[in-house]
Amino acid sequence: MHKGDGYSEDYAAGTTPSSPVPVALRRVLDLVVSGEATSRAEISRRSGLARSTVGQQVDHLVARGILQELESRESVRGRPPRVLTISPQAGTIAVADIDTLGSQVAIADLTRRVIAHETVDIRIDAGPRAVLDAVTERLSSLLAKHDRDPDRVRETVVGLPGPVDFQHGCAVRPTGMPGWDGYPVAEHLRTAFRCPVVVDNDVNLMALGEASQAAADTPLLCIKIASGIGAGIVTANGDVYRGADGAAGDIGHIRAVGGGDVLCACGNIGCVGALASHRAILRSLGIPEATGEDPLHGAHELAQRVANSDPPALHALRQAATEIGEVVAMLVHMFNPRTLVLGGPLSELRDDLLSGVRAVVYQRALPLATRKLTITTTQLGAGAGIHGGIAIATRDIFSPPGIARLLASEPT
Repeated sequence: MHKGDGYSEDYAAGTTPSSPVPVALRRVLDLVVSGEATSRAEISRRSGLARSTVGQQVDHLVARGILQELESRESVRGRPPRVLTISPQAGTIAVADIDTLGSQVAIADLTRRVIAHETVDIRIDAGPRAVLDAVTERLSSLLAKHDRDPDRVRETVVGLPGPVDFQHGCAVRPTGMPGWDGYPVAEHLRTAFRCPVVVDNDVNLMALGEASQAAADTPLLCIKIASGIGAGIVTANGDVYRGADGAAGDIGHIRAVGGGDVLCACGNIGCVGALASHRAILRSLGIPEATGEDPLHGAHELAQRVANSDPPALHALRQAATEIGEVVAMLVHMFNPRTLVLGGPLSELRDDLLSGVRAVVYQRALPLATRKLTITTTQLGAGAGIHGGIAIATRDIFSPPGIARLLASEPT
């Protein structure tokens, strides 16, 4: 698989069995995973495989605990039809979406069903060891609480709010993340869960979550407006576009139209993230981002001021929307997305944010690029990154090398 598929050769090095997976078995499993076929007869029709071959492969997968075959509840004459699905006990996916003020963690089964989802209240500036240990502890607790075998965690996915080297599983010179530069995040979690680990930018996970779980049309461009501003790009065939080195979408450091001499954390001046991010708006209004009693104090206070039609808050929000809209209009010309999603805490103030961004995009971008464009806010909210992580994991697990690992880990 190539880089855009969300599969890292680095994390799987030395873990993929050398024996190839039979083509017939892969075809049977692909049809069940995709939902294209749910019975032996249907698999045979769609695959062109002989019924005896389908039967052998299905029996093999059921015996290994990867598929289950259940009687349908539909009322029909004669013998009730039997339906094939991925077994809920085939394994578990662990996901952590790490952010500046806290982290979302979840476990899911291989059908993409979320089993449990919780928040870990630890700031990212506590450092990688403290954050990853807290995340590991909470995920382990969820596995125990829901009777999920820790030895059957098939993949762990982590989202980080900064530039990520996707192949090596670490952040690269992230701003506002002391101690994270080059820290081996993938190795830390691989040691804890003894499974493949994927580390990606948090906006990439958010974009993939919106595209897969919310069924948004692709190509999709997702903009997260939080402590900084970043973009995730999902192509027409459902892949995340990361660029040559994983830096695609780091739009917060594009110079804003009205940037002036505002200093950015990256050391440059006039970056759109320093002028129009959620953190920048709070700073301009003198609102603390967090307090000891409320880690989300800034988001709550800004929302209250906007709801009360506070003039400085409305002006700051609308000005930020204009600056973001200028950058987004440029991206619309470059990528011609079908869907544009605005996420992050600022997206909760959807009326003022959406109207401001839309106004600039439709004014600046040409009709061909906007005539079928949908501009909206996130449908999944804070859970978008979790669903994106689950989507990456299931794609990896049911890829050819992933299936080989899955089969090798089950008793014969």
